[in-house]
Amino acid sequence: MATSSHVWTQAYDSTTVITLVLGTCLVLIMCFGLAYLYSGLARRKSALHMVFSVFFILLISIFQWYFWGYSLAFSRTATNKFIGNLHNFGYQNLEDNYTAGANSNIPEMAFANFQGMFASITACIYIGAICERGRILPFIPFTFCWLTLVYCPVTCWIWNSSGWAYKWGVLDYAGGGPVEILSGFSGFVISYFLGPRKEHLMINFRPHNVSLITIGTMLLWFGWLGFNGLTCLTPSLKSVYAIMNTNLCAAFGGFTWCLLDFLRTNRWSTVGLCSGIISGLVAATPTSGVIPLWASVVLGIVSGFICNCATYIKVWLKVDDALDVLAEHGIAGVIGLFFNAIFAADYVLGYDGYTEHPGGWINHHWSQMYKQLAYIGATAGYSMMVTALICFVLDKVPYCKLRVDEEAEEAGMDEDQIGEFAYDYVEVRRNFFDVNGFEESGNSEKAMPHSSSSSSSTSSTANNQNV
Repeated sequence: MATSSHVWTQAYDSTTVITLVLGTCLVLIMCFGLAYLYSGLARRKSALHMVFSVFFILLISIFQWYFWGYSLAFSRTATNKFIGNLHNFGYQNLEDNYTAGANSNIPEMAFANFQGMFASITACIYIGAICERGRILPFIPFTFCWLTLVYCPVTCWIWNSSGWAYKWGVLDYAGGGPVEILSGFSGFVISYFLGPRKEHLMINFRPHNVSLITIGTMLLWFGWLGFNGLTCLTPSLKSVYAIMNTNLCAAFGGFTWCLLDFLRTNRWSTVGLCSGIISGLVAATPTSGVIPLWASVVLGIVSGFICNCATYIKVWLKVDDALDVLAEHGIAGVIGLFFNAIFAADYVLGYDGYTEHPGGWINHHWSQMYKQLAYIGATAGYSMMVTALICFVLDKVPYCKLRVDEEAEEAGMDEDQIGEFAYDYVEVRRNFFDVNGFEESGNSEKAMPHSSSSSSSTSSTANNQNV
């Protein structure tokens, strides 16, 4: 950093600085939205566990990015096409400008801070895989290792000017690969290693609080406008266009998913609506600054339909992807990157004033397809392989077993992992047993001093509320 002998005299465009600071704040809001979304999707006894997990992973991500994450992803003195060096270790040497195309008036300090939130939201997405059965402690070293070995290299591939995908001309505007494919496919691998939830009597793991899901989705959508809109790094026509594309894709994704659910059940689903909106937002991530507006309408419909159907992948493969991280993030990211090969328009790419690219098939640039497909395969395959390796090794380390035991799972993650609760019903239940001298049991008919009819009613209510 600058010292008394190194006085900064470089003048920066204040509008650009404010843009990146605003973008940093908006992406941070997405982490809060994700915490509410995951909490609402979980059952009541594990609701606080998901909020805590997202917030705690956010802290680990911020530290990793400061420590060496930014340097490994974006150092401009890297000598290879796969990962950076430690030139910016500990946020050192950030006094210079970050050069983005023809615009070299971006302070690297602001850029590093903005990109740090991208790393954080990516880690927060995959942590949904531990829902209702994953221990928090092992995912502290897991997150540090995962960001170092998975996120940073892939980010270097596509967003560092030395990266092979960047040099090859792959189109990934705001992170279909580094954010969505990595989090979705890695989360699916984590779910595989954790195994399915064990409560045999609970056939349908339904969300406990749809209002929280809705609030979380609203916060995500709000933050996503900064996530996509400000990725071009400067206030320009491209920012506006990216936001328009994002809104269109989210709207049509939500409508399509919700309509499919209605056709199946003859009822409207709020959870389905939110899931469709998120799948549309994810699909828009790599495309919002690349494709025309009309193509985003098509993308929203396609992503809503395919991602809805993709929720059955976990059933076919018998992997308990509790929060559908693969379907809503991994698959939607793949769809968006594939659309770039066909619908990328040279005039949209140039709306920032400096990007020059021949576009995709609509510009008769046929080779863009194999570049996009190779990039999709590389990011998905690499993330799954390295994530599996980290899970396998970490699960063998003392005190780092990834999953809780069956007794803890039955009690709930809030009680076992946190010691605090999102709802006071747990404390009320404990007080009842303490005062009346009964031993708490998973079988309410043995523990509760009710008649058989009263006991049956209590059990029915508990099942309906998904306690």
